[in-house]
Amino acid sequence: MKQFKTESKKLLDLMINSIYTNKEIFLRELISNASDAIDKLSFKSLTDPSVKIDQKSLPISVSFDKDVRTITVSDNGIGMTEDELDKNLGTIAHSGSQQFKDEIEKASDNKDDADSIDIIGQFGVGFYSAFMVAKKVRVVSRALGAEKAYAWESDGITGYTIDPAKPDERPNAEDHGTDVIVYLKDSTKDEDTDKYLNEYTLQGLIKKYSNYVRHPIQMMVTKSRQKPKPKDAGDDYKPEYEDYQELDTINSMTPIWKKQKSEVEQKDYDEFYESTFHDWAKPLKTLSFHTEGTVSYDALLFIPSQAPFDLYSKDYQKGLALYSNNVLIQEKCADLLPDYYNFVHGVVDSPDIQLNISRETLQQSAQLRAIARRVEKKITQTLQDMRDNDRENYIKFFNNFGRGLKFGIYNSYGSKASELADLLLFWSAKEKKFVTFKEYVKAMPKDQDKIYYAAGESQDRLAKMPVVGSAIKHGYDVLLCTQDVDEFMFQIMRSYHIDAVAGDSEHKGTDARDLEFQNISKSDVDFATKDEKDEAKKATDENKDLFDAMKKALGDKVTDVTVTAGLTDTPARITATGPVSLEMERVIAQGPEADNTPKAQRVLELNPTHPVFAKLVQSQKDGDEDKLKLYSNILYNQALLVEGLPIDDPVQFAAEVTKLM
Repeated sequence: MKQFKTESKKLLDLMINSIYTNKEIFLRELISNASDAIDKLSFKSLTDPSVKIDQKSLPISVSFDKDVRTITVSDNGIGMTEDELDKNLGTIAHSGSQQFKDEIEKASDNKDDADSIDIIGQFGVGFYSAFMVAKKVRVVSRALGAEKAYAWESDGITGYTIDPAKPDERPNAEDHGTDVIVYLKDSTKDEDTDKYLNEYTLQGLIKKYSNYVRHPIQMMVTKSRQKPKPKDAGDDYKPEYEDYQELDTINSMTPIWKKQKSEVEQKDYDEFYESTFHDWAKPLKTLSFHTEGTVSYDALLFIPSQAPFDLYSKDYQKGLALYSNNVLIQEKCADLLPDYYNFVHGVVDSPDIQLNISRETLQQSAQLRAIARRVEKKITQTLQDMRDNDRENYIKFFNNFGRGLKFGIYNSYGSKASELADLLLFWSAKEKKFVTFKEYVKAMPKDQDKIYYAAGESQDRLAKMPVVGSAIKHGYDVLLCTQDVDEFMFQIMRSYHIDAVAGDSEHKGTDARDLEFQNISKSDVDFATKDEKDEAKKATDENKDLFDAMKKALGDKVTDVTVTAGLTDTPARITATGPVSLEMERVIAQGPEADNTPKAQRVLELNPTHPVFAKLVQSQKDGDEDKLKLYSNILYNQALLVEGLPIDDPVQFAAEVTKLM
């Protein structure tokens, strides 16, 4: 019995119980080692004319035996000598694969030669992940050209033995390669190892982690076929079926993301997307790109045509599938996508990313950040192109995912506004179509210094608001915003920067400037002409007592009662002053702390040109306080309804309307 080197017991215990957290990856590690062994043999055949190999005869074999509770991973790769078994498996963290690459680099004086070898193993610890599920591991290996095979065996605790293999274990010269036989631990209440003695489980793990290992991974799988119909069978014969075993290649080997776009049809991308990401609908957009340089990687990204039902739930997980040398490292690598692009699905495969020793997780590295920046830039460019050249599909995209872009601006406290603002679309009350900020600015009057918007639950309701009609009548457009994040985003952005305008003659020469966002439900918004303003001022000066009486009648419902100009045929409206808008109050009230909702400081604004105003003035002159209070309450509640806001007491409101009738 030999002892593990380098404080083996402590280090091995650390690796088995601490470094690895996901036990099922043991199969990935053993398959990766087998792939490396085949690659070493392939490289040797290129440098040594005496080595003749047939690539078709170099599969990786996975099998299991329920009776003896074993899983076996076999290859016909380069194999290991007795000394190599001792060095590679008896010394923790000694990587034979890494040593192989180092030797190539040293021999060729060219690091690129070593980097071109598709070797997966880096740390020399992947093999020991088998002890997470194994009570014993036996490794039988025959090196290329060796006279005999040797067997390494260990329980992962006391040490290991190396002995000549049994007579029936790789007995012939052409039997070079390695068998790793994992003797599974018994299942317990806390750990189910029986599940690995199942062909469907093993197939699933192969497809999940090693589907794109470039060598075929083969298993005997159970299939079903119809038995021949007996000659004497009658018309009521029911077909009978039987199971049989067949050797199948489980993995796909060639990943679609490493193919040039010219080699792949869109239907191939669609099939990969639908099967991999479990979406019944084809993707709206496919992005495939390859980058070489300081950080090399292949990427295949998809923008879905519809939002998943849980996109905005706390359980939704963003991220791209991250591969290294065709081996899955993380099913969802969140670091590769910003939150506002969380809807993107896809794959990134890079040999240059820095993994931790278990290859289960990543080290935070400049390489990963560089890939993430490039991925984000590519998504942004694609969306910009859709916006400008395929507006119909871009509107579909935005209806599904635009809310996330707005949250990106809000959650970044506006720092992402310069990158995301021009991807936003809003419904134009004047144009009756979706427009960008740039399109809004291009169409506005030259002297306009704000971007006007209205926020609420319904686009139709917003379009019918008196103040929206007033804005359009006076030549201004209003963006109709119906998502809960809109008001908060505008508050964070504060303004939109425009460069000097060049284009139609009306706007040529406009200087670069910042246009503030203005909610038209604010009390200081006024689209009136000079004559309308003069008339409103006159009404204010002449009816101060009326406003005081109405304010008293309404109590703490309003902070003020004033006159406004330009409301045309509407008797009154509700506006807000201060930091909390009417829309912010409504959205916050829908949250879990509705009882603590901050209230907007409401202002009742009256239209002095409307016949109702004359009725108010007359009630004040007559000293009829009851009638004035009745009018005040009805106007206030009516204005709330127009704004899409709830009234405090619908029963009382109905009674007051009835009384007035």
